[in-house]
Amino acid sequence: MRRFQCSCGEAIFFDNQQCLSCAARVGFDPATLTMAPLEEHGHLTYCDNEGHGVCNWLRPKKSDSSLCVACQFNRTIPNLKLPNNIQRWAALERAKKRLFYSLFRLGLPLMSSWRNPERGLLFDFVDDARTQPDAYPDTFITSGFANGVITINSLEADDAARTAAQIELRERYRTLLGHFRHESGHYFWMFLADDEQQTASFQRIFGDASNSYRASLERHYAQGPPADWERSYISAYASSHPLEDWAETWSHYLLMHDALETAHAHGLTTVAPSDCAFSELISQWQAVSVGLNEMNQSVGRDDVYPFVINARVRDKLSYVDTVVNWLRIPP
Repeated sequence: MRRFQCSCGEAIFFDNQQCLSCAARVGFDPATLTMAPLEEHGHLTYCDNEGHGVCNWLRPKKSDSSLCVACQFNRTIPNLKLPNNIQRWAALERAKKRLFYSLFRLGLPLMSSWRNPERGLLFDFVDDARTQPDAYPDTFITSGFANGVITINSLEADDAARTAAQIELRERYRTLLGHFRHESGHYFWMFLADDEQQTASFQRIFGDASNSYRASLERHYAQGPPADWERSYISAYASSHPLEDWAETWSHYLLMHDALETAHAHGLTTVAPSDCAFSELISQWQAVSVGLNEMNQSVGRDDVYPFVINARVRDKLSYVDTVVNWLRIPP
């Protein structure tokens, strides 16, 4: 994330709706990827979801939609009449907006299914019996991607429930933003699946994507990952199927790129990730991630980035970098 500044000279942040120094109303302008004081941009106004306290993005006043470009991707939002769902929706939107910022910064193609039914994307934010037992008894909905729709169970927006799931599944890392990054990898796989050269490269690096998905996941949950999974995969879950390996690796690439942009914005690195060759990107990330982990340990917290990028994982991340450049929309 880049650093943003109000016209009064003070710092403002990506989630702000008001400058804490001069009290100016501010919002994120996706057209310029900057935070903008609303009073200085008369052609812009807030997304209608600002009224719910879940969005600070701006849209043109003359837009044909009352929603910002990111909120237009929502097909289903949590039922706001049910307990705690405003707070959960706000957390979901914060994570989704960070994902969109990353994808826009990388120049990746992103369109809603309302505009492009074949290659578009939509989001369903849903509840089940775990979050709303009275409203949805005997239901169980998993987060995932299918047919152009990313489904995120609002349970993931509950810190306690998400931590409990992480412990139960013995995961090293589980964040709401991580879910969005991971599922976006499945979406962008659609762009590769029809390209013969890309699918050949994918199979060489990740394996055969046509392997039975359901059988692979059932085996993973029944038997666990291979004992030596750390030699070839960024996470245990990545070992379950080539498409999950791709999505996990894609997610880590976005994490790495975003964190390095933040590090550069705060003077911790000398070169922005957008100006780096992949080899330099990896080198910078290894240095920054070690520093982050040591900093966290020094204040009594667990590692920020509890993963190891070995030679095999590095090759997979390099392929993701190649795909990002292949997908990138020309400026």
